[in-house]
Amino acid sequence: MQEFALLAFIMALALGAYWAMVIFPKQRTFEKRQRYIRNLSVGSEVITYGGIIGKIVSIDADEGIVHVEIADGIIVRLVTAALVQAYDPETLKQDMRLTTNEERPPEQ
Repeated sequence: MQEFALLAFIMALALGAYWAMVIFPKQRTFEKRQRYIRNLSVGSEVITYGGIIGKIVSIDADEGIVHVEIADGIIVRLVTAALVQAYDPETLKQDMRLTTNEERPPEQ
């Protein structure tokens, strides 16, 4: 009986660790993304997964579609899942600086 209790305890511990290290972070990321999508508004500048930067001109929340102007007079229809983040030039500059600093070979 003690072996079964020990095995059950180890299994519960393993499941708890799996939930804490895998499931919980994914849930948190999903909820953060859902909040971002819900807070979209007309006029927001966004970046798509393809790296295209544009401005939202209309939102069809029921369909899950946004119309994004990517150049003067060029409007594309996108599913909201294709939007990665809000466009912030300063954040992109900082990310680029971090990336280029990490990829440089060490100076001798």
